[in-house]
Amino acid sequence: MRNVTIAVDTAKNVFEVAISAAAGRISERRRMTRHQFERFWSTRERCRVVMEGCSGSHYWARLLIGLGFEVKLIPPHYVTPYRRRNKTDRADCEAILEADRCAGIHGITVKSEAQQAIMALHRVRSQWMATRTARINAMRGLLRELGVACALGAERFLTDLHPVLERNRERLPERIRRMVALLWEEVRELEGRIRSVEEELERVAKEEPVIRTLLQVPGIGVLTATALYASVGDIHDFKSGRHLASWLGLTPREKSSGERRRLGRITKQGDPYLRTLLIHGARSALLAAERARRAGRKLTHLQAWALERAGEGHTNRAAVALANKLARIAWAVWRHERSFDGDHALQLAAA
Repeated sequence: MRNVTIAVDTAKNVFEVAISAAAGRISERRRMTRHQFERFWSTRERCRVVMEGCSGSHYWARLLIGLGFEVKLIPPHYVTPYRRRNKTDRADCEAILEADRCAGIHGITVKSEAQQAIMALHRVRSQWMATRTARINAMRGLLRELGVACALGAERFLTDLHPVLERNRERLPERIRRMVALLWEEVRELEGRIRSVEEELERVAKEEPVIRTLLQVPGIGVLTATALYASVGDIHDFKSGRHLASWLGLTPREKSSGERRRLGRITKQGDPYLRTLLIHGARSALLAAERARRAGRKLTHLQAWALERAGEGHTNRAAVALANKLARIAWAVWRHERSFDGDHALQLAAA
């Protein structure tokens, strides 16, 4: 049965299964409810199972791996080109089997429950941050419509809001003042929730040795380290730091042919949230390096390299280049289980 491959199209209540004993040939199809799907695996001999890496797939992958099956999760955007004609559950299973035959398509690492829980914290925090920004913009808009301009900066705006309302009491209708006050209370409540999530992430960082190691890298804080740990899964799935940087979308987009090689902007593949965290962290590390140079302190090799990139062009381009470098460094310290050393490249050159 090791030659048998089972393709699964998952859903909330209906599961489509296609069983293939030979490449390009489906010998059996089944359509099952959730309860039937759970019982189905107890009657099957151990074999390969392929699924799309979508909602719920990591749960089913962990369950099947625990039963002794070999599971592969395929990125959904790689399955789509193999789907012919109409989109149905049967067609999806056929496309999954065809995509599995392509050796160039790498599967998604199955996440543990702990890693999924960490990413859940990040997703909830991101939603609350977006809601906070929307409420602040709503307050600014309501006040500006009535001729009241407020200070720039979110924290300064929230701190000065009540004095502004008091100074403009005669200009602002009572209903507007009450509504703005309610929005202000909602924002402060959201900030308390966001702080509780960040405190939970800090506790996670103290518990996980890998995250503590990542925190040694300049530009990688608690948010970036925990998100990287939860998103990557198994670092050994990446052959080199460049593979990790490419997976994050931090490598140049290439359009080459023959003897002509063209490199453009970064590909922006992968998780935009994690890529954003790395780039913002790189900006912070670049600013710290600039302050160290102005203060006359000794620069590490990494800081000198970052400032050299900043001197060659725009600061944003240097920040992205440094984010690429940080991703490779994160791979190295994680993969080889060693502490960060900003002068590691110099030591290798001297050796």
